[in-house]
Amino acid sequence: MIISWMLSILIGIGGGLAVGGGLVAFITVLGVIPRLAQLSRSESWIRLYEWAGILGIQCGTWASFYSFSVGSNRLMAAIVGLLAGVFIGLLAAALTEVLNVWPILVKRMGMRGQLLLLLMAIALGKVAGSLFQWIWFTL
Repeated sequence: MIISWMLSILIGIGGGLAVGGGLVAFITVLGVIPRLAQLSRSESWIRLYEWAGILGIQCGTWASFYSFSVGSNRLMAAIVGLLAGVFIGLLAAALTEVLNVWPILVKRMGMRGQLLLLLMAIALGKVAGSLFQWIWFTL
């Protein structure tokens, strides 16, 4: 009994360290925080951004250990959903920027003159999909 309990703890800690280390390495390699500071011309605040990222990841980790509900507080659910969406959007944008996806995609699709149209279609599609998911599954 105690051996299986200790083994479960060891596997859980090892898995958490592997996943957490992978996420931090992925964000570090992409350079999300320095790139956002550069784009927003607020390089002097980069330490604050880094600490916000660290504290956010830590709070998310601790929150995953507990079972809690936002309940019927729709405002809180909207705020958490907005922040999660911003994080995922920034991560996806950083990944596409690092991999130089847009020039390759535009060239292969033969849309050299319609890059703005392609970007607007993607942005509006993401907004429409997010609104549909939120309205359909949340409200």
